[in-house]
Amino acid sequence: MGNRLIANARDLEAELEWLAQALQTRFARYFATPSSSPVLPGDLHPPPDLSHSDSSYAQFLRRHRLPDAERLVLLLALAPTLRPQLLDVLWTRNEATQRCFTEFGGVSGAGGAFMPTGESACFLLAGDDLAARFAAARLFERDQSLSRLDLLHLAATTSGESHLAGPLQVSRRFLGLVTQGRESSPDFDQNFPARRVHTQMTWNDLVLPQATLEQLEEVRTWLAHGPTLLEEWGMGRKLRAGHTSLFHGPPGTGKTLSACLLGKLCACEVYKVDLSMIVSKYIGETEKNLARVFDQAENRGWILFFDEADALFGKRTRVDDAHDRFANQEVSFLLQRIEEFDGVVILASNLKNNIDDAFLRRFQSVVQFPMPRAPERLRMWRDGFSPKAVLDADLDLPRIAERHELSGGTIINVVRYASLKALSRGDGRVRAEDVDEGIRRELLKEGRAF
Repeated sequence: MGNRLIANARDLEAELEWLAQALQTRFARYFATPSSSPVLPGDLHPPPDLSHSDSSYAQFLRRHRLPDAERLVLLLALAPTLRPQLLDVLWTRNEATQRCFTEFGGVSGAGGAFMPTGESACFLLAGDDLAARFAAARLFERDQSLSRLDLLHLAATTSGESHLAGPLQVSRRFLGLVTQGRESSPDFDQNFPARRVHTQMTWNDLVLPQATLEQLEEVRTWLAHGPTLLEEWGMGRKLRAGHTSLFHGPPGTGKTLSACLLGKLCACEVYKVDLSMIVSKYIGETEKNLARVFDQAENRGWILFFDEADALFGKRTRVDDAHDRFANQEVSFLLQRIEEFDGVVILASNLKNNIDDAFLRRFQSVVQFPMPRAPERLRMWRDGFSPKAVLDADLDLPRIAERHELSGGTIINVVRYASLKALSRGDGRVRAEDVDEGIRRELLKEGRAF
């Protein structure tokens, strides 16, 4: 990590020097007599050549082929964090009005630092050339690289103000890449209704039938070799970039754990989408909420995990009223976004039959998670307890595994209950009656008799 940060610092030093040259060129042209403000960055010195750098910043630029204009705006937004004094020149006073130049934009930050706004970026790129200003302002629209790649956005402004008056705000994700050498995870909020999930368990802890493990291996193989297949083997024009899989089976059978372990094995972040923040009764809002998730996940190598996906990906209904029509439009929108998404999407459902057939035809894999059989349950019981726990001699785990058809999630709940009982008594001994009581409680929650 230390070498990566040193490489980042080296490259950013060169980038900030390029930004300083751009500012100097812009000021020289803007205050020239007669005034001449040709479009930048065409008139600038060329940007630093980072084509052979191994820094995470340089790798990001190469991967996304960020144009010079966007690259310059990004540096402008980073300057208050990396080198705030670089922007002091933008506090220059207009002798005619005895205040700062309006066209320079900017707001005052902590300690009087110049915080660049959309106006500042437009001045740097366009000066007083109106056509170039229009082009510069377009860089902040949602379909452009800065927003689409979740690099920066304009902060909200008060009513009546131009949106370009909003300060440039670098995303937490990109700031992490610059200052820590790795991208930071986005905050869980209304703009990104998904939480990162992970596990401390390993692939060897996964207790599943061999057929299920083989199906999971298909997803794992795609994560490991999909980019090579698409790019080096030239299959990108024939195959879509992403992979969609359905995990179906009863609750507690390992669907979420499997998604986490796939991410862990392939060094991919796994985000569990909060459907309670996605689904809206208002027409069009569900699509907007989903778009936020897919937009931020694009080009990130993430796994998006939709638990209880029936709420979004269920069967389409016959159109009897406007509500049915818009509900079906949501399904069509989801199909489109999944088709366009370049990452891995995993949908989890308790019942395969609940998922719309239009989705099933587009899945690259469908993985069944059945209830564990007695030998699998016995392994879960034996592996579930801590090595420090002392099991009573009359605790017959083979008999319990044979008698009670429980999922892995239910078994671990019972283990937790019985282990806490042992700790509360102070003897560390797991008793048969505690396990029986734990099973009784779990079956009662499921509406089953002990």
